[in-house]
Amino acid sequence: MTDTQPGYVNAEHGADGAAPAGSTLSNGAPNDSDRNSLSVGANGPLLLHDVALVENLASFHREKVPERLPHAKGSGAFGVFEVSEDVSAWTKAAAFAPGASSEVLVRFSTVAGEQGSPDTWRDVRGFSVRLYSEEGNLDIVGNNTPIFFVRDAMKFPNFIRSQRRLPDSGLRSPNMQWDFWTHNPETAHQVSYLMGDRGLPKTWRHMNGYGSHTYMWVNAEGERFFVKYHWHSDQGVENLTNEEATELAGSDADFHRRDLFEAIQRGEHPSWTLKVQVMPYEEAKTYRYNPFDLTKVWPHADYPLHTVGRMTLNRNPQNWFAQIEQAAFSPSNQVPGTGVSPDKMLLARVFSYPDAQRHRIGANFTHLPVNQPKVRVNAYQFDGPMAYLHSGSQPTYVTNSYGRPWSDEVGPVENGWEADGELVRQAYDLRADDDDFGQPGTLVREVYDDTVRERLVQTVAGMMPDVEPQIRERVYEYWRNIDQEVGERIEAAAKAQIEVTVPGVTHEDTGSASSLREQEDDRVAGDR
Repeated sequence: MTDTQPGYVNAEHGADGAAPAGSTLSNGAPNDSDRNSLSVGANGPLLLHDVALVENLASFHREKVPERLPHAKGSGAFGVFEVSEDVSAWTKAAAFAPGASSEVLVRFSTVAGEQGSPDTWRDVRGFSVRLYSEEGNLDIVGNNTPIFFVRDAMKFPNFIRSQRRLPDSGLRSPNMQWDFWTHNPETAHQVSYLMGDRGLPKTWRHMNGYGSHTYMWVNAEGERFFVKYHWHSDQGVENLTNEEATELAGSDADFHRRDLFEAIQRGEHPSWTLKVQVMPYEEAKTYRYNPFDLTKVWPHADYPLHTVGRMTLNRNPQNWFAQIEQAAFSPSNQVPGTGVSPDKMLLARVFSYPDAQRHRIGANFTHLPVNQPKVRVNAYQFDGPMAYLHSGSQPTYVTNSYGRPWSDEVGPVENGWEADGELVRQAYDLRADDDDFGQPGTLVREVYDDTVRERLVQTVAGMMPDVEPQIRERVYEYWRNIDQEVGERIEAAAKAQIEVTVPGVTHEDTGSASSLREQEDDRVAGDR
């Protein structure tokens, strides 16, 4: 990516290559001073026509953009994606052609935390990849888990609110989290991931990434396939314990950001191998799980992984705000040979992501260098605030008689699908093996070993003192539905913790640790 644009300077040189003698005002004129305001005498009032001061303060007031609602805390780096295998049987995308190489940008993040929150809180991690391909930007927007909490975007804002802060105290609340999760059983799979070891990755370098959603590939013959993207860490998968994560949250809130930046700075360039699961188009119609349900995985025994290539991050940002904070990812960024699927969450995000970026950064966020594609753009969207790129004096309308090209394809699109039926508001139709607790039960029983299961039990039980009794009962039932034994162990461990917190107070007596403390205060006052 270019470091400068005409009229601006980078850290060392002006736009014409000459080293600046000092700072300038935004119009390029020399600045008298970066340290002293213009005043009437040394001790007199300041003056409104001090352009340097007004520019400095006005710019300072506006130097941040609104933070992302989810995924606010994060960072990233640049690198390269190199194709090592031939996947042309499934896609004609130039980015995945044999031997192809593309520049990439990756942003890692936490979902629920704000900008200043610790990197090591238990949370899902965002894993967003942009390939600057020769056919345009391809964004693969996902997480470090292959599934998600909900499968319909109507629930998404409510889910995010349940993970954030209470309206009165402004504090995060396990009670609010578990209230939402237990009212929505489809969350069970993702919650089982989150409460297991994978909810606390050691570093961003030591976690996998997933496109999570189901996407589409189209080959040169027009054959369609549904795919899932898997980014497997070449460093291996490593996680933190609750104790390690808590210690780091207090001693280095930016631990993950620091680790990535310093590793690349040392020349230890992290890499991930991209693999895909491929489902033939017709098989998606009758597969035993709904392949577009974001709360489900495709078992590898049915659809094995196929290697595509390797992504290596080898370049840190030169300016974090310009190149990371203003990076605007969206699953709407597809290229020929790729596309979206009937995944309801994905279809909503195709609208939601760029719309959020227009609010967060501005109507012309695609004009920023980090968001510009490598190829020339001939789009008929124009003007608006902060418009930088433009089409000159060419016509701004279609159709025109003056030579500016436009498109007018008709008929079926190559990366689409058939749909027919009444307009309804309802969940996906259930298939043979579709249920909310089957796959999380398999994860807990067959993927997690005894040690991981015990840590999961203690993690969930440790949250229960701050959860109200009626919601606690739903939590226990929720986990018994996932796995009977694990649910019983969570209930027993939670009851033991709660009854030890304040002597003489039982599990059923209290709703939270705060009310436990209040009851203890009342008891002590009575003893006096």
